[in-house]
Amino acid sequence: MAVPKKKTSKAKSRSRRASAWTLSLPARSVCPQCRQTKLPHVVCPNCGWYGGRQAIDVD
Repeated sequence: MAVPKKKTSKAKSRSRRASAWTLSLPARSVCPQCRQTKLPHVVCPNCGWYGGRQAIDVD
């Protein structure tokens, strides 16, 4: 079996594990009704529209 020639340092192994935890920005879309940014597939928090109709009443 293959055996490593040198010990892997703590910094090397921890940085390799840490790369899997990188966060990405959430996707954004534009509301067709009020032109505000919102999350895709979610009711617009500004005007309450979703799918071409008034989904919730926002005051």
